[in-house]
Amino acid sequence: MLRIQQVKLPIDHNQEDLYIKAAESLKVKKEDIKSLSIFRKSIDARKKDEILFIYALDIELYNDIKISKRNTNVTVVEPFIYEVEATGEKLLNNRPVVVGSGPAGLFCALLLAEKGYSPIILERGKKVKERVKDIDKFWKDGTLSERSNIQFGEGGAGTFSDGKLNTLIKDRSKRGKKVLEEFVDAGAPDEITYLNKPHIGTDLLRNVLVNIRKKIISLGGTFRFEEQLTDIKIKDNSVYRIITESDIIDTDVLVLAIGHSARDTFEMLNDKVELKAKPFAIGVRIEHPQRMISESQYGNLAGHPKLGPADYKFVHKSKNGRSVYTFCMCPGGVVTASSSENNHVVTNGMSFHDRDLENGNAAIVVQINPEDFGGEENPLAGIEFQREYERKAFELGGSNYHAPVQLFKDFKEKRVSASFGEIYPTYRPGATFSNLWDCLPDYVCESLIEGITAFGKWLENFDRDDAVLTGVETRTSSPLRINRDDDLQSNIKGIYPCGEGSGYAGGIMSAAIDGLKVAEQIIKLYKPMNKKE
Repeated sequence: MLRIQQVKLPIDHNQEDLYIKAAESLKVKKEDIKSLSIFRKSIDARKKDEILFIYALDIELYNDIKISKRNTNVTVVEPFIYEVEATGEKLLNNRPVVVGSGPAGLFCALLLAEKGYSPIILERGKKVKERVKDIDKFWKDGTLSERSNIQFGEGGAGTFSDGKLNTLIKDRSKRGKKVLEEFVDAGAPDEITYLNKPHIGTDLLRNVLVNIRKKIISLGGTFRFEEQLTDIKIKDNSVYRIITESDIIDTDVLVLAIGHSARDTFEMLNDKVELKAKPFAIGVRIEHPQRMISESQYGNLAGHPKLGPADYKFVHKSKNGRSVYTFCMCPGGVVTASSSENNHVVTNGMSFHDRDLENGNAAIVVQINPEDFGGEENPLAGIEFQREYERKAFELGGSNYHAPVQLFKDFKEKRVSASFGEIYPTYRPGATFSNLWDCLPDYVCESLIEGITAFGKWLENFDRDDAVLTGVETRTSSPLRINRDDDLQSNIKGIYPCGEGSGYAGGIMSAAIDGLKVAEQIIKLYKPMNKKE
């Protein structure tokens, strides 16, 4: 197979144009092309009057040709194959247990099930259908379920997000391609396998998760929803049993894919496995008209159906030495109430697949280091740091899960806003004008002002006076890490920390990839359950 890079076409091109461009690059006739598929597709919007799509195309010809070494945009590539063999020799006395059904837990369980290990998946929250009802009720009237919310339930926190599938990590192992193809097989759009910034959207992602669950069950896996891990039993430095609220389960292998908000589980683990505080970030959600964002990025072509709504990603180093950056940008989406504990306010962002709502939003967050919260002495200190500002936001909002909001011009002046401009907050169940300096550290607020002002130089009107800031965003990543060694086990043998909550991922894709990595280590050590004899 041949891969052609840097194929540039105007946005109104058609499929025939791809074949013509590919033939020109290879110096063959269009009819010589047996098959053409898109490997990667991105947008080049550097020139607003000449926006282009840039492709990498995979081509199969009827006849072999000689490729000139001077043609650096054409290379020979092998077809994608993700295949791992179960080579382990150690006997499993009991079924492996995966705690958490977010992307890390799901893909770890999927590979284990495919290879005959019959995993048990524990999830403290509910199936996605029932979870949606609980979240809608919370957004409607502020009735929070601590067990079924944005953070807990089938699919993890990513279920109610933009469903972004881009990742900064390299994919030499082909794990990322495996994840994307599994999503497509489960009902996601084919385009996620080649778009430079793929996303599914929370509306489609819910059905995708159900189909992956059904596949795991068909391969021998068992899901146990509304069942929380409460204790781990250790003998001879190895796990041999776990306790849930309703059962005792013997197991040799325990995968901790618990998510970054499983605070009570971290507290239980603190005297059993090695935990270490790590950096994270906190800040606010910022909202602008999506039209403004798209016009700034795409000029007169904003709104073109082939371009879709524009996004952004910015980083700034503030004068105090801290990084301030945008995170989880949701074009045409909403700011979501994402609390998982009573009397705490937490924000996140969400988009549907079409990203067609009026506002675009993103987290703007500031780097927090272990020395800011005493993490050198106490690995759980970051959790208490997050809780402190979530409680303050709850009180500022009115102690009813309304979020504190402030216009950017008033935030700069530490003044409570009196009215909205052209932008209205999308957060439900409601918003309360407040001074966000009262629910964030001063150094975070100072960095936010500096960062938002800097971002206004890169995206016109980003720092507009009536931009709406909603507090607080605290769950950007886990505040701690569960240490693991080269074979991905913790200091207790048989316990495999996994995914974002354990400190080894930062989004849907990287978490799912880490789940596959952990499963690979398990099947490298243990025999499948159906091969004991």
